[in-house]
Parts: sequence; structure tokens; C-alpha cells
Amino acid sequence: MAPQLAWIGLGNMGRGMCKNLVEKGQLDKPLILFNRTQERATDLSQKLSFSKTSVASTITEAVSKADIIFTCVGNDAAINETIDEALEGDIKGKLFVDCSTVHPETTEGLAKKITGAGGEFVACPVFGAPAMAESGQLVCVLAGPKQSVEKVKPYTKGVMGRANVDFGGQPYGKATLLKVIGNTFVLNMVESLSEGHVLAERSGLGTENLHQFIETMFPGPYTAYSTRMLSGDYYKREEPLFAVDLARKDAGHAMALAKAAGTHLKDVEVADGHLAMVKKHKGEAGDIAAIYGALEHHHRPRDSRPCLPSRMVLVPQRRDTDNLAKLVDPFVRKLLSHVGNYVPRTVAPAYRTSTRRFDGALNT
Repeated sequence: MAPQLAWIGLGNMGRGMCKNLVEKGQLDKPLILFNRTQERATDLSQKLSFSKTSVASTITEAVSKADIIFTCVGNDAAINETIDEALEGDIKGKLFVDCSTVHPETTEGLAKKITGAGGEFVACPVFGAPAMAESGQLVCVLAGPKQSVEKVKPYTKGVMGRANVDFGGQPYGKATLLKVIGNTFVLNMVESLSEGHVLAERSGLGTENLHQFIETMFPGPYTAYSTRMLSGDYYKREEPLFAVDLARKDAGHAMALAKAAGTHLKDVEVADGHLAMVKKHKGEAGDIAAIYGALEHHHRPRDSRPCLPSRMVLVPQRRDTDNLAKLVDPFVRKLLSHVGNYVPRTVAPAYRTSTRRFDGALNT
């Protein structure tokens, strides 16, 4: 007899994953659904068929009726709150599978709580956009005891996902560590695409020409995000596909992990700064793809900026940056003072003998 499944958390990702569990998971009992906003659970149940799903009114009700409980919520506080509520009932013999993107330490803490109460736990974060969740094309990362991981696999590859990354037998936190690091690739991709499109527009290449190159050279996520940027999809949607708060949460986890490891992530720091601009402008409705809009807003049209004459500047190769101002004429000193407002100081030691052209690209 197949186990009874429950799903807690019906955001953009959770809804698509539930759809595939119902359609391809070979369940012989209705999938139990729970969401803090109950209307969302009811709507999904109606969409998937009331005969194949049921709606729980509380977390403890969902957990009490299930053998395997999947969770997919927005942040560390939400998953801790969810599990704490689940622990109010008897969870002995129940298997919890968390698909949330959280800090590895949070994952380890969840495992300790659940196993300490007699339950089993598997970390199972997933890679892929909501459209991939809908089509069952996610990549699932599984970590925890091998025996527990094997119980989850019938619902991952071929059902919710197209592939597994199997960390069975490894610490639970390895799965979410990979997820956080992997999400920095997404942040960096969106930042690079945004900067590239702004440059293409300003330089005269044109965004459509750049998009044609992206489609040809980088099909997949690059093309998908480029399309979203140029179509304005990121500001037309009522609900963001990748909300700014979630993106900044991921960036924060990544930067904290890097700091703890004695390194840092410069590109993520830049992307997070632009996400902060998105948050300020759009609030919770901001989308990660709006980094493009933030950069467009930040860099005003060329003809509205002060036009600085082209100037050839020779900067001697040296690292004595304290005396740099003495080596250049007053015009350049004034210019560098403006540039320094948004060019990282760490770039300064890289000055070398060179020819530089300043053409009014400052945002004053």
C-alpha cells in the first residue's frame, strides 16, 4: 500500500510540484494540502480534482493523517514555525521532506528536532523555475540517511523532477549548501544579463540583437530571463516568479556562508545591491528580473547626462593609491571623486599605465 502524502506550502513552486505528484506519483490516496492562506489550498484542490486531493485546516491535522510530509515554504523562520507546529502532535515514524531553500544550519536544526521526536527527515531542495515545477523538470537534491532518501526517490525523478543529485548518507545540510551556492549562479546570471542589455542599448548594438545572440549561444535559463526582461514580464505579473525577498534571502545566506569560509562573493554583493533597489521601488511585488529595470532607471539616457569631453589620461603603474590624486590633473581628480561613489575601492590598486576615455557615463 502506498503511503499517505501531505504537502505544506503552496507557493509558485509548491503548486507545480503538487500537480505532478497527483498526476504522476501513483498515489492511491488523495494528496493532503495545507497552506497558511487556505483559499490557495482550496483553489488548487479544485483545480487538481477534489477526488485526488483534500484540504487540511491546520498543520497538525495534515501531519496527523500523513506518512510522508513535504514542506516547501519561503524562508528559515517559516519552516521552523511549520515544524514546531507539526511537533505539537505525535510524529513517530513519519518522514518529513523539506524542499525549502534555507541556510544549511537551519536544515541541520530541523533534522535534529524531527529525529529527536522519533521522525525521519530528508532535505530535498530543488533547482528550477516555477515553469519547470509545473512541467516536472526540476533537479532534486536529496540528503540524509540512505534508507530515508530511498523512500523519497519514487516522487522525485520522473515525477516532480527530471534528475536527482543524490547525497544519500551525507549530512542533511549538504543539500541546502549546494542549493544556496547554486542559486548564486542564478543571481549572477540575472545580473550579467541586465548589465549586458543596458550596455547593448547604450552602445547602439540594440537589445534585440543581443537577445538573438543569447538565444543562439545560451538556450535555457539565459534565454528565458532575457525574454522576461525585454518583454517587461517582471513588472506585468501580479505575483513575482522569483520574489525579491526570496532572492535577497538566498544572497544573504550565500554571503554569510562565504564569510564563514573566509572568502567573499563580489558578484553576489553587486546583485544584492541592485535587488535592494528593486525592493525599494516595488516592495514585496519585486521580481529578480527587475534588476534590469533597476539598472535602466539608475543609468539615465545618454542625452540627459552631462557630456564630458574625451580625455586621454596616463596613470602610472603603482599601488600608492593615497598619492594618486597628486599624479593626475584637477579634472581627473574631480572625475575620480564621482566615480568613487559607486566603483568599489578594491578596484583602485589595479590602476596601471593606460589610456582611458571618459565620455559622460556618470550618473550625476
